[in-house]
Amino acid sequence: MKQTFEIEVTDTFGGEANYSWVRRYTYKAKSMLGAIQQLAREHGAGWSKDFDSGDMARYNLTGSAICAFVSFKD
Repeated sequence: MKQTFEIEVTDTFGGEANYSWVRRYTYKAKSMLGAIQQLAREHGAGWSKDFDSGDMARYNLTGSAICAFVSFKD
């Protein structure tokens, strides 16, 4: 069963999310991994998981100062 996920993509400074700019996306997928894979297909690959708390995960874009937060949409 597919669920709805929200993804926030933003820049980082010193490894922490900076939010000097942010882009928000909504995807329907079976898992957080499925949602980040959809983002990668549309906007570029190279995402690696940095943190996962169960209801939210952070992915970093390899070779850049950009991260993405994936969470369940209410």
